[in-house]
Amino acid sequence: MTLPEFDVPLAILIATVAIAGVARGLSGFGTGMIVAPVAAALYGPKAALVIIVIIDSIPTVPLTLPVMKIARWREVLPVAVGLALFLPFGIYILKNGDPTVLRWCICIAILVCAAGLWGGWRYDGPRGLPVSFGVGGIAGTLGGIASIPGPPVIFYWLASTLPGAVVRANLLTLFLLGEFLSIGNLWAAGLFERSVVMLGIVAAPLYFVGLLGGWRLYGLASETTYRRVTFCLILGAALLAMPAVEPLFRAMARWAA
Repeated sequence: MTLPEFDVPLAILIATVAIAGVARGLSGFGTGMIVAPVAAALYGPKAALVIIVIIDSIPTVPLTLPVMKIARWREVLPVAVGLALFLPFGIYILKNGDPTVLRWCICIAILVCAAGLWGGWRYDGPRGLPVSFGVGGIAGTLGGIASIPGPPVIFYWLASTLPGAVVRANLLTLFLLGEFLSIGNLWAAGLFERSVVMLGIVAAPLYFVGLLGGWRLYGLASETTYRRVTFCLILGAALLAMPAVEPLFRAMARWAA
């Protein structure tokens, strides 16, 4: 396979992916919410999902395996089942939706989710199996559209009585399972185009470096601090990648040329 030409869009993608890796290593979430809007603006929503799946699958295995032993599987499995069943529905929307409309939906959904997380919104209702399955279904739909399954699960688990380390382990475990489920569904949907796969392969090493950096930084600052940093990165990515800011990307491409 031919490596993609190193140009301004690829440079922006690689920088975004590295930053997202740091955020993911610190907090256990944020990759999709940071990378999805930028990659969708640069290469389209379909390509964005494939890129995220590639960078967030194999590179996260070495960092996720150690924490899987403290994950609460009775909490993870019902959510994972809902995610698995509704992921194809989200991919169907992605495959058949208008790219510009999808980009607006992705950015707005990320901004709403990030605002809710920043404001400390928590789910305080029932926590039985049907609710866990429903949360997984919402996560699967969002994961299929834009690879952002995190917000509904984060809202759900942060309000639980689980220790913070267990919540982080649950998130890492669920997202790893979700990425491998996404690989199968994207393959079946015919979205693994060679050029897009190569973009993900080129970006993956930088993502892994960011993951390691974030992992080493974990614990050096308070949980509040690194969550605020992650939210700022998410908000910045979503705002910059809105279709209304498209002239900025075009101007940057002309300047580089």
